[in-house]
Amino acid sequence: MTADYDHLQKTIQALTEGETDGIALMATVACEVHHADDRFDWTGFYRVTEPQLLKIGPYQGGHGCLVIPFSRGVCGAAARTGEVQLVPDVEAFEGHIACASSTRSELVLPVRNGSGEVIAVFDIDSDQTDAFRETDAQALSGILASVFGRL
Repeated sequence: MTADYDHLQKTIQALTEGETDGIALMATVACEVHHADDRFDWTGFYRVTEPQLLKIGPYQGGHGCLVIPFSRGVCGAAARTGEVQLVPDVEAFEGHIACASSTRSELVLPVRNGSGEVIAVFDIDSDQTDAFRETDAQALSGILASVFGRL
């Protein structure tokens, strides 16, 4: 099963309509995205809780890292640069943090509020190498912007 992003967008919009609590929004998005695609082994948020620091937020899957500095890993790179990180093979990413030994590829997207500030990153791990495409990044970026851009 691969994600039907049009359906996913509509479902998430319906479930989150009128909600302004960031944690509630993150929990809903993580759950819906995680169950939308067999490639998604771990799906969740790392929240910016202080300057240059991410802490785990709502997620689906096994345990994640609790704290990630902006200076480390794929999630840190997305937070630090504000750019999507599409990593086909985590073994080839210098400084990758192995929160789960099953992770083979990763897609991490910055999450911005209505003011354009990065408030979190959305991390999707796969137990398959080269699991993600630019189309995944574009569709998920649009979903994140529509949900979190209202905060």
